[in-house]
Amino acid sequence: MNTSFGEPLPGVLAGLHVRRIIALRVVKVCALVTMAWAITACTAARLAYNQAHNATYWWLDSHVDFTNEQSTPVRGDINAFFQWHRTNELPVYAGLLQRWQTLAAQDLSGAQVCAEFDVIRQRIERAADASAQPMARLALQLDAAQLEHLKSRQARSNEEFADDFLQTSPGKRLDARFKRALSRSEMLYGRLDNDQKALLRNNLQASGFDPQRTQAERLRRQADLLQTVKEAQAAPETATERVRSHMARISQSPTPGFDAYTNDIVRQGCAQFAQLHNTTTPEQRTHAVRVLKGYEDDLRVLSAQR
Repeated sequence: MNTSFGEPLPGVLAGLHVRRIIALRVVKVCALVTMAWAITACTAARLAYNQAHNATYWWLDSHVDFTNEQSTPVRGDINAFFQWHRTNELPVYAGLLQRWQTLAAQDLSGAQVCAEFDVIRQRIERAADASAQPMARLALQLDAAQLEHLKSRQARSNEEFADDFLQTSPGKRLDARFKRALSRSEMLYGRLDNDQKALLRNNLQASGFDPQRTQAERLRRQADLLQTVKEAQAAPETATERVRSHMARISQSPTPGFDAYTNDIVRQGCAQFAQLHNTTTPEQRTHAVRVLKGYEDDLRVLSAQR
């Protein structure tokens, strides 16, 4: 059920990408660190989450190259955001994981899987809204050299995307996607049998993911980000609302047909995940429940820390 690759639910949690733009990177790390990094192991997840504020800062710094004067207030905003997220969001994610343990023990429909995906998407949007003011403050501080630095980092990201999805052969891309999807599936269920592996690979091959269309949308969002920063700096009193509008154009693209395309990919992924899940044995489902319980326990420990 990956929004791009048709990977199963663990792939969504481990690989669901809030778009790689600076205005939403804090959201990505905060809202998804509990799902993306927690998919490794309980102890590793706790360490990762407790260091996520540093990871967020260094990611942002790699994109805009903070000055000494900017560093302290940016770190303060990031720390405050993570404290909010720990208090308000982690308990919700723990509750979701508790519910998923019940779902993992039974057959699922694609509609059920999509309903759970929509809950995650809503939590991400909530975290995005909470990050709007600090992101607006950051946008107002960026100078011309930093915007050029950001443009260079965007260009490098586009080259990396092209290397992964546009320049390799379809067969090699499928092999790489299958390897990732298999790893994530077996992390949840334990070892898949040959029929399940074949089903997973066939579903990936049938995915409607279009890398050229995705790259075009990435370019639109990157240009939109730069324009948003310039407009915010021209009218500082509107900065927060401009950042929120930019985020809204990520959630709902102005590109004709793109939202319908991504919604189709999501629905397809939901159905594919349900199809794979419904082939699992009682032992594999017991394994999944145990894994999800471990994630739940981990998030409850994290949410209790202050």
